[in-house]
Amino acid sequence: MNTVSIILIVFVAIEHLYFLVLEMFLWTTPKGIKTFDLKSKEFADDTKVLAANKGLYNGFLATGFIFSLIEKNIHFAIFFLICVTIAGIYGSYSTKNIRLFFVPGSPAILALIVLLINK
Repeated sequence: MNTVSIILIVFVAIEHLYFLVLEMFLWTTPKGIKTFDLKSKEFADDTKVLAANKGLYNGFLATGFIFSLIEKNIHFAIFFLICVTIAGIYGSYSTKNIRLFFVPGSPAILALIVLLINK
C-alpha cells in the first residue's frame, strides 16, 4: 500500500468511527437528529436501538480498515472498501437519499481505485 492509499483508508476508517459515535451516542441529541434528518425527538427515541446497532457495524468496518493497515494486508482493505461501497449504494437506493452514497461511498471508491491502481 502506498502513502495515498493509506491516507484514504485512514480517512474512511475515521469517517466510520464518526458514524459509530453519531449513531450509538448522539442519535437522540440535536446533532444526531439534524445529521440524519430525523422527523422528531420521539422518532429518534423510538429508533435509537436500531441506530446503535448500525453504529456498531460502522465500528466493525473501521476496525477492519485499521486491521488491514496494521497487517499491511491489501486484501482486507479491498474487502472492507467494497463492503462500504455496496452499503453506500444500497443505502442511497433504499432510502432514496443520494447523500448516503456520496458521504461514505465516494471516499471508499476513491480509496479502492487508488489501492488497485497501485497494487
